[in-house]
Amino acid sequence: MEPISFRTPLALLLMSLSAIAAVWWWLATPIMLARAPIDPDAKLMCVSYAPFRGAQSPLSPTTHIAPEQIAGDLEQLAKITDCVRTYSIENGLDQVPELAARAGLKVIQGIWLGSNRLKNLTQISTVVRLAKEFPGVITSVVVGNEVLLRGEMTAADLVSTIRSVKSQVAVPVTYADVWEYWLRNREVYEAVDFITIHILPYWEDFPIRAKFASSHVDSIRRRMAVAFPGKEILIGETGWPSEGRMREGALPSRTNQARVVSEILDLAKRENFRVNLIEAYDQPWKRQLEGTVGGNWGLFDSVQRAVKYPPGVAISNFPFWKLQMACGMALSLFVFGTAWMTLRRRPWTPRLASWIAVGMSATTAGILFGVAADKMFYESYGLGGWLVWGALLTAAIASPLLCANALMSGRALPTFLDLLGPREVRSGSVLTIILGLALTVVVLIGAESALGFAFDPRYRDFPFAALAMAVVPFSMLALLNRPQQGLRPMSETVFAAVLAGAALYTLFNEGAENWQSLWSCALYLTLALTLWQARAVQIPE
Repeated sequence: MEPISFRTPLALLLMSLSAIAAVWWWLATPIMLARAPIDPDAKLMCVSYAPFRGAQSPLSPTTHIAPEQIAGDLEQLAKITDCVRTYSIENGLDQVPELAARAGLKVIQGIWLGSNRLKNLTQISTVVRLAKEFPGVITSVVVGNEVLLRGEMTAADLVSTIRSVKSQVAVPVTYADVWEYWLRNREVYEAVDFITIHILPYWEDFPIRAKFASSHVDSIRRRMAVAFPGKEILIGETGWPSEGRMREGALPSRTNQARVVSEILDLAKRENFRVNLIEAYDQPWKRQLEGTVGGNWGLFDSVQRAVKYPPGVAISNFPFWKLQMACGMALSLFVFGTAWMTLRRRPWTPRLASWIAVGMSATTAGILFGVAADKMFYESYGLGGWLVWGALLTAAIASPLLCANALMSGRALPTFLDLLGPREVRSGSVLTIILGLALTVVVLIGAESALGFAFDPRYRDFPFAALAMAVVPFSMLALLNRPQQGLRPMSETVFAAVLAGAALYTLFNEGAENWQSLWSCALYLTLALTLWQARAVQIPE
């Protein structure tokens, strides 16, 4: 075989670095909207407000928000909106009307109803008192939020509760729910002063793409106006998430959120209807119930309390793309460097295909490293989440480096028997053991996520970026350095079947529009094929 000159890997390296730069330039392309979501010259009509930050959560009954924290938020919100909508009076939210009065804000005051009648009565009595104490601040009362959707109250009980509250307050009273539940429970219409509907294009049974979101909102609003004539319709919740998993063609992203909010606000101005955006601040606690997407509907981030889309500033999905690109290029250099150093220590003549495999692994890792790190930051919730996605990203970074070494050394992808089998068949090579550990982490997390999409997919994130960083070099190594003899291990066969079966079901369940699903399922199938090719030496009897 003719020796491969130094120019071949150098050319592949330059191609890899160029591809990384080109893809990141494309990924980070900013957009400039004709109307900024936050317009300093035109305040928002209203935004949903919850004060919870960090580990604070209304799911904990001991949580109580200090008045100083709420006052700081309302002072900031008063610069961009005339009104805030609340959902409850618990956890310190009963302080909002008084603090809103100081900030010059109006309040759409919510009463949280559920299946606990005693708790309902406490909520009602407190809100009735607040409506009397702050008549110039509380402009309306929302008696219940999606309680029919949750099935925690019958329509008849809800109507009775609404009429009871109406008899005790002097402001308009309404009920808020997803638009379909108004159509299913028309008797509620007679009890309220105006209709409050929620239109969330992302969460529709048939998800709406971001570019069609505003027209969908307008279509539903017009349909509801025909169904319930004679009363004003307030869009009580609408918006778009900035992070999270795709649902069919509906993609959460920073640019999509800015575009959807901007277009809905423009539509409301043209058509002269009221709209309340969900929501003011990102709410991390919602991730416990709704996954990553649930905690990222805010106009402001939850930590810095900084507006996501400052007026006059172009919007990018990756504002730190230069750093992410640089880290990806560095990783690509390390992968090529590992391959080159391996050859210096163990000189032989690798095939051109081996260098191409190194180049593919380095380029994949370099492009996706920044994406995977970004996804880990936004999608890791709680200690368990950080450990799992941190372990996957660590394995994803190590995989192309370890596989580059194995490709240049002529070693095969290890099997689980090399790590966990009888002493006489275990590998004695430290690098082989580390590579086997990386493979084990990827297979275990990959199988867990694949099964999750098969049995409980609604709020799960697709780990396509980190998974691709690991699976591509594993598959290249298995393809080029495949053992010609040995038996197919049972463990690899089982995992291959699990991954393939879950991938095929997910492809059917998620649909053809969800590219995150298509990409992840292609990786599950590739990993399954890689495991299927594994061969192990026969264990002596």
